Amino acid sequence: MPPTVSRWTGKEARALRDAKRVSQVEFAAELGVSERMIVRWEKGNVIPRAINQQGLDTVLAASSPEVQARFAEMIGLTSPAAPAQDPSVSSEQPASPESEPDVPVGDEDQVRHPIDGKLMTLVPAGVYFAGENAEPVYLPAFYIDVFPTTNADYARFVAATDSKPPQHWENGEIPEGLDNHPVVFVTWHDANAYAQWSAKALPSAQQWEKAARGTRGEIYPWGSQRTPAKVNCREGGKRSTTPVDCYASGISPYGVYDMCGNTWDWCSTESEPGRYELKGSAFTSPFLRCAPSTFNDASADMLDDDTGFRCVTPAETMRALLNVRGQSGTK
Repeated sequence: MPPTVSRWTGKEARALRDAKRVSQVEFAAELGVSERMIVRWEKGNVIPRAINQQGLDTVLAASSPEVQARFAEMIGLTSPAAPAQDPSVSSEQPASPESEPDVPVGDEDQVRHPIDGKLMTLVPAGVYFAGENAEPVYLPAFYIDVFPTTNADYARFVAATDSKPPQHWENGEIPEGLDNHPVVFVTWHDANAYAQWSAKALPSAQQWEKAARGTRGEIYPWGSQRTPAKVNCREGGKRSTTPVDCYASGISPYGVYDMCGNTWDWCSTESEPGRYELKGSAFTSPFLRCAPSTFNDASADMLDDDTGFRCVTPAETMRALLNVRGQSGTK
């Protein structure tokens, strides 16, 4: 059984970081908080608030047995007894979006996938706060496509595999002016076939949501402000897809586009036999449906003019691919 902590203080948080042998920056990234918050915990002047207590629990549970053993030894943990709280220690207050921003992705975290050539960005390993109830969930590191799969991307797949083109392509050709629009009229099977061809996978619903919202449980990719102008949704009146790089003001903390609006994305998460989750909303959706935590699903055989996909790959798989092909992890 892994060790448990009934109530985390700065002492236990520091012990876990030391047991993992990571820096404050790395530990903060894994927990989805700022480095400044880690410093405050370790100075002993705050108690992590409830949602971060859960995050620490999740990181501890996801750690290797060796890390867990070092942690237990460091704090002399033999039972889940709660540590006494020093009356001089204050409880941590929830941080505002202005004081505790997500760290934006840097260019060094973006790579071109060596098979389909799409730009992908790293989503580091760590905890994020999922769903409407902000439940802490730990995910390993992965890369996700910065942009949805476009018609031009899909055309390369069709040419390479002799797959059937989408029904709205006339004579198998991309409609004029839609090369950089997301591909639509693709079933889950079509999307999964592209993912397999490119040595990727469709994202799980949790991977997709973390890439969309960041680590702090914001409602939308850009924060928690209701701003329909940042997405291609029903209120915008476009009534069709738009180029995948249009809505730069609506990108996620990892620099991912169209995580709200434009088209729904197929996910790998099966909601029930033969049905899979969809994420992100579309140009047909009211803004009220645009939150990345919103649940939607459909039959794997469904295809429509507002449904497409993007892909992911585990970080270790990407590193192996790049090493084999002698590429660097840059644009």
